[in-house]
Amino acid sequence: MDIVAGRFRARLAETEQDVQAAQRLRYRVFVEEMGAQASEAEHAARRETDAFDVFCDHLILEDDSRAVDDPLDRAVGVYRLLRRSVARKNGGFYTAAEFDLSRLEDYPQETLELGRSCVDADYRGGSAMQLLWMALAQYIDTHDLGLLFGCASFHGTDLAPLAMPLAHLHHHHLAPEPLRARVLPQHYNSLDLMPEDRIDRREAMRAVPALIKGYLRLNGFVGDGAYIDRDFNTVDVCLIMETSRIADRYRKFYTGKTSPQMERILG
Repeated sequence: MDIVAGRFRARLAETEQDVQAAQRLRYRVFVEEMGAQASEAEHAARRETDAFDVFCDHLILEDDSRAVDDPLDRAVGVYRLLRRSVARKNGGFYTAAEFDLSRLEDYPQETLELGRSCVDADYRGGSAMQLLWMALAQYIDTHDLGLLFGCASFHGTDLAPLAMPLAHLHHHHLAPEPLRARVLPQHYNSLDLMPEDRIDRREAMRAVPALIKGYLRLNGFVGDGAYIDRDFNTVDVCLIMETSRIADRYRKFYTGKTSPQMERILG
């Protein structure tokens, strides 16, 4: 995969240096910006790493016009991708440390765990995420993926200020029972933190992170419960999305674009 649109290029990591570039961006966002914990080795290398990196695919977005002193700083957006067929050969999914995924195990099509998604602060709110999702749509088609899932995060570990947006997700975007991944019992925190009639939908959605809003627009759902990840300084929900349910208008937007068409869309 190699998608070029103007100054942007989206591709899968091919070398160890590519993977390290993805890890460097993750370090900048998750550790330096969001306050995630890191080991001494990670601080020394300025790369956020874990044991799953070696067998995942890493989708990287680069800005060819961006001047950097270190080639590891060239990534401006990343996604970590783990297919079920690969996970089963390598010890399972990252998300399984937080959520019971048993209801997703026998899904009839190949499934994909989405993880470690982040975009450089200078590229948020623009075209970077659009191109990442166009590349992701191509990856979905290539591997005939039927179900996407993964942890999506709210910043901070205090549930109280997140009561309204979390309750809104519970009341309006809870996954159907057969797909409802649930936080592991020892870590379970209910999303039902506020009665539905007390929720201001507009205020609630303003507090939902942009990435989660994006999944909801694509007809995504959330699982049952919230996981407090103190290592990453986040409250996590499990996002679940069947590719067959993606609204036609978004499917047409994200798939089948030529490079000139993407250049016009992204400016």
